[in-house]
Amino acid sequence: MTPGARVAAAIGVLDAVREGAPAERTLTNWARGARYAGSTDRAAVRDHVFAVLRRWRSCAARGGGSGGRALLIGLLRDQGIEPEMLFTGAGHAPPALSDAERAAGRAPDGAEARDLPDWLWPRFEAALGDGAARAAEVLRHRAPVTLRVNARRTTRAAARAALAREGIACHPLENFKMALQVTEGERKISASELYRGGAVELQDASSQAAMEALELPSGARVLDYCAGGGGKTLALAARLDGTWFAHDASVRRMSDLPARAVRAGVEVRTCKTSEVQALGPFDAVLCDVPCSGSGTWRRGPQAKWALTPDDLAGLRRVQADILARASVLVAPGGELFYCTCSILKEENECVIEQFLCRSDEWRVGASRRWPISETGDGFFLAQLKKE
Repeated sequence: MTPGARVAAAIGVLDAVREGAPAERTLTNWARGARYAGSTDRAAVRDHVFAVLRRWRSCAARGGGSGGRALLIGLLRDQGIEPEMLFTGAGHAPPALSDAERAAGRAPDGAEARDLPDWLWPRFEAALGDGAARAAEVLRHRAPVTLRVNARRTTRAAARAALAREGIACHPLENFKMALQVTEGERKISASELYRGGAVELQDASSQAAMEALELPSGARVLDYCAGGGGKTLALAARLDGTWFAHDASVRRMSDLPARAVRAGVEVRTCKTSEVQALGPFDAVLCDVPCSGSGTWRRGPQAKWALTPDDLAGLRRVQADILARASVLVAPGGELFYCTCSILKEENECVIEQFLCRSDEWRVGASRRWPISETGDGFFLAQLKKE
C-alpha cells in the first residue's frame, strides 16, 4: 500500500468509529477484508487511527470538521505534514483537497488543545494541579511498551540479552526493579521464547512500581479481589512467598490465569464469588477496582471521549461498594490495598475518604500517585490497615 492508500484506509476506519464502532474491532474487520495489506501496512493504518483518537478534538479543529477525512487532514497538519502530499487522488489515495478544505482549519484552544472534553479538564486540574497540562499532553502520544521480568525465572540482565537475540531491544528503567522498556521489536514479544515461557510479562511500569511497593509478611494469604487477567497477582507472587487467591465478578476474565501462573512458576487459586467468604479471612486483599482508566487513555483513547459525568458517578458507586465488600474479608490486623489506573480525585482520594467516614476500624497507612509520564501510566495506590 502507498502512504496515501494507508491514509484512505484510516479515513474509512475513523468514519466507522465516529458512528460508534469500537476501534479495535473495526481495524480487525478492515484487516480481514484487506488481504493485500501487509503487516507494515496494517501497523501504519492502526497508527493513523490511534493518533487521531488520542487527538480527536485538536485534529477536528485543525482539519475543519469531524469526519474521517477532516480528522486525517488535521492530524497531518498537527504532525507538520502538508496534507496535499498524501491527498493526491492518485491510485488509492484520497481525492485531492478542495479549496474549502485548504482554507478550513484553525488552531485549537483551551481543553480542545489539550484533547480533553471540556468537563474533564477542571477535574484534571483539581487532581494534578500544575501537572495537569503535562499529563494531558503526554496522553496525546503513544504509550510505552514495558515488560516485567519474572524474578522466579530469570534476571533482568539475562532477559534483556535473550530478548535482544530475538530482535527485541529493551533498556532497564531506573528506579524500577524488574522493568524493561521496549524500544524495538514490540510486535515480536508474544511469539518470543521468554514471553511464552513466563519469564516476562507485559505490565506497565507504574503498575509494577505499585506492586513493588506492597510489603507483605512471608506466607501471607492474599486475595486479589478484582483480578481480571491476574497480572498484579503474578507480579506479587514473583517476588513474595505467600498463598495466592484470585477472584473476579466475571470468572471469564480469569480464564487465562491458571495457564499463565503455571508458566510463571507460581500457584494461584481462582475463586468464584460464592467461595470467597468461606476461604477468608485473608491477611491482605487487593482491590484494583473498575475505573475510568484516565491514567491509561493513551492505550485506549476511545474511552476518553466516551466517558460522561454520569458514568463517573456510577463508577464511584461501584468502587465504594467493592471496597465495602472486600473490607469484611480482611483479618484483624490485616491490610486492604485500593488501587486504580485513574488520575481523578473522585475515584481515588474521595473514595478512600468516604470509606473511612463509614468505618472506625480502618486507618490509612500510606497512599501514593504515579504520574502519567513517558515511563508509565497514571496510577493510584492506598494502603488501609484494619485495627
